[in-house]
Amino acid sequence: MGYMYILKCADGSYYTGSTKNLKKRLWQHQNGEGANYTKKHLPVELVYYEEYDRIDHAFYREKQVQGWTKKKKESLINGNYVDLKILAKKIWKKH
Repeated sequence: MGYMYILKCADGSYYTGSTKNLKKRLWQHQNGEGANYTKKHLPVELVYYEEYDRIDHAFYREKQVQGWTKKKKESLINGNYVDLKILAKKIWKKH
């Protein structure tokens, strides 16, 4: 079992991670025991997560989402799949 998750930090930025134990990892982030980035941007709030059968799948998804723009992450968080597709096409046209 694994999870890909997105946290919203106090400054409005997003942190994307993956873990086997979402509840424990969220507690670590909120108490300054998580990643260096979240330690500097407390408090954090869980705004999105996806569940996977295997941690390596969650890790792969984490790396994919980490490369996204803030706007694209917000479309995913808000379930706005129309904008998500539009933003994905704009990214591919730039390459």
